[in-house]
Amino acid sequence: MASGIIEIRWHGRGGQGAKTAAQLVAQIALEEGRFSQGFPEYGPERAGAPIRGFTRVSDAPIRLHCAIERPDVVVVFDETLIGMPAITEGADRSTVFVVNTTLSPDAMCDKLQAAEGTVYCVDATRISIEELGRPMPNTPMIGALIKATACISIGTLKKDIQKKFQAKFGERVVRGNIRAIERAFEEVRSS
Repeated sequence: MASGIIEIRWHGRGGQGAKTAAQLVAQIALEEGRFSQGFPEYGPERAGAPIRGFTRVSDAPIRLHCAIERPDVVVVFDETLIGMPAITEGADRSTVFVVNTTLSPDAMCDKLQAAEGTVYCVDATRISIEELGRPMPNTPMIGALIKATACISIGTLKKDIQKKFQAKFGERVVRGNIRAIERAFEEVRSS
């Protein structure tokens, strides 16, 4: 993050919203006048299959057009992915991990083993079930990411959710997503 560019790698399973989250964070950064990229890495396209997404946010133009190999931040939507080499690949002692889990940050540090960075944990699945009525952890995970990194503004995110979701999904879904973001922002714990 010291280089002026924040590189975020997202890990989830198909259907959890990791692709949408990667692109939404990039869109919010653009709306805030920054430069950004948000894109998925496609593989077998089926629900439940491991997927990766990538986001770059910068104050200067971004000249890179490749996957993120040395992430500043790793966001993990599904705790069952912990232990796969792809999760900690390229991470170093400054890497920040944001994990959807019921475990404490210290317990997650132990599970990550190779990770020396700061670990943030939030039960985004529980929050999404309570606020949205289904296990869709993407918006709570963005709330936790914002708390961990301040890569975008929570205020801009909430306005964008209101604007984009209102016509398509209605007020109930908008309110649920905003509450999920706020709760994850408040409930995330760090090591």
